[in-house]
Amino acid sequence: MTPSDYSLLDFAKALLYNVFAFDDQHPLLFTQFYFWAFFAFVVLVLALIGRSRIMMRNAFLFFVSVFFYYKTSGDFTVLLIVATCLSYFVGMRVGKSVAGLPKDASAPMVAKVWVGVGVVINLVVLGYFKYAYLVVDMINQICGTDFEVHDYLAALGNAIIGDDGHFSIDFIWLPVGISFYTFQCISYLMDIYRRRIEPLRNFLNYGFYVSFFPQLVAGPIVRANEFVGQITKPYSLSRRWFGIAVFWIVNGLAKKIILADYLAVNFADRIFTNPTMFGGFENFSALFVYSLQVYADFSGYTDIAIGVALLMGFYLPTNFNSPYKATNCGGFWKRWHISLSKWLQDYLYISMGGNRRATFGTYAVIVTIAVVGTILSGSPWVAVAVLFVAGWCIVEALVRPERRKGITSNVNRMNTMLLGGLWHGASWNFMIWGGLNGIGILIWRWWSTIGIHARALISTAIAAAAYGAAAYGGWPVAWMAAVWLGVIALCSALRSLYNALRAPWQLSWLERAWAITQTFVYISFTRLFFRAGSNLNPAEANQVAWETATQMVDKIGSPWNTAQIPAIIEAYAPVFIIFVLGMIIHWLPDRLKRRYRICFAMMPLPLMAAVVAFIVLIIYQFVTADLQKFIYFQF
Repeated sequence: MTPSDYSLLDFAKALLYNVFAFDDQHPLLFTQFYFWAFFAFVVLVLALIGRSRIMMRNAFLFFVSVFFYYKTSGDFTVLLIVATCLSYFVGMRVGKSVAGLPKDASAPMVAKVWVGVGVVINLVVLGYFKYAYLVVDMINQICGTDFEVHDYLAALGNAIIGDDGHFSIDFIWLPVGISFYTFQCISYLMDIYRRRIEPLRNFLNYGFYVSFFPQLVAGPIVRANEFVGQITKPYSLSRRWFGIAVFWIVNGLAKKIILADYLAVNFADRIFTNPTMFGGFENFSALFVYSLQVYADFSGYTDIAIGVALLMGFYLPTNFNSPYKATNCGGFWKRWHISLSKWLQDYLYISMGGNRRATFGTYAVIVTIAVVGTILSGSPWVAVAVLFVAGWCIVEALVRPERRKGITSNVNRMNTMLLGGLWHGASWNFMIWGGLNGIGILIWRWWSTIGIHARALISTAIAAAAYGAAAYGGWPVAWMAAVWLGVIALCSALRSLYNALRAPWQLSWLERAWAITQTFVYISFTRLFFRAGSNLNPAEANQVAWETATQMVDKIGSPWNTAQIPAIIEAYAPVFIIFVLGMIIHWLPDRLKRRYRICFAMMPLPLMAAVVAFIVLIIYQFVTADLQKFIYFQF
């Protein structure tokens, strides 16, 4: 052989290795050229399979989805396959147990046992990877022991393959997307149990449902009763829906690369990494910039996933609906990560009793939150506070039966939000974030029941108390509260005066804009605790995240050097321009967005191709040196 032959052979080997090997430093992302080559291959094979060979299509999509997951998660693919097999088998048993029963009939005990086994096993596996450090900390603090985390599943894998060093046993790595496919498996079992669907008899069809690659690693969470009906339908995609699919893909890429990645690399990550190096204005701005970044990142992934799935003839649920247009915290969670919110509502909130009553699950969650909060915070006062509030609610419900329904409903809502925070990670910061969102929902529900004059008096009194605390103690967080509550009190007073004067002009648009602004400000503040706990391994999350959060609060709540603000804005001019443009686009009326989306979809194909090429060229001018992973990969 000549040297050129060796070079050609080496090139072929390197190419095959790059195509089929897993690289933990470069997982497969929607923003990579490699993904689009992979997707082009998938579409080509689907075209060759044709519309009528449904079983062959589903089998092919199952295998390429498993390959896609392997390229993002490596050896954790085995876990996906095991979870799929387990849920398939349990689903068949549950289906056999409830076969022929009407939807309103009580399920037999054997069905309850099987669905309980399936749900518990799925949650135990999820808990092992997400909460092992938390459980070990709880045992050590309660029993006075000094246990360390040991990955027994990794040790078992080493024993099976005969290589003690293949898997690390000293640290438990969180598999990408484990929460999403676990929730889909649970949804499948619960929907069979509730007789919403029949179990899928063919394993390849079920494997396709669980592992469908567009939404596998970061959602949206696809409910079984919303998707399994599509599995046996022939391919169908109109010319208009083809254009809509292309629009969502391009829109998602623009969100991810132009907004999320650019804002992260050039501003937000710098501030959150070392907040003490920057002043109060930069830290304050970072909260709002991060709010847009995390929305653009997550909804950008969802847009691409919806578009990719649509090109293959499958419809994924809407996961975002302009969440920063929400006028209250409750409305925000009906617009943000909709698939998770609905999942938590159906399988957690309603299971605890919803707005009807408190159940054993309600009290079990309260005790769990008290224990977990104490362990994560390191302070027993957290448990005292949680149990005191819970006790007060129970006594209030007993003494005033007419308020019992509302009280238990609010307790269940708060439980759901706290558990939703813990779903994101076993960190004190995530628990605070979930709790603040729950408090925001409860305050809004109470606020909406009182008159405008009472709002003015109450907000003024609370703002005065915050100002007194700030002046007395000098605490930065108190100054932040005093300023924010002072603005709310002033606007409430003006609104009260407007009502008292019975002014003839209509200001409903201004009232709506004010509500949207206040909701955005509050949600952005809670994101301080969300971002501070992200991108950290569980062993260091609590300490580092809490330090980051407190440092940023200290900076924001301390006196600002206002003379430097113009220079800061000028120095970060592209960041602030992109942020403002991003928020303007986000707040555009829905009718206008639908109009330009349809106009794009109905373009002649040559013109659409030219427009897409031009947009992609612009998008990739913003690509950073190293493509950023999607934020929700870590959950």
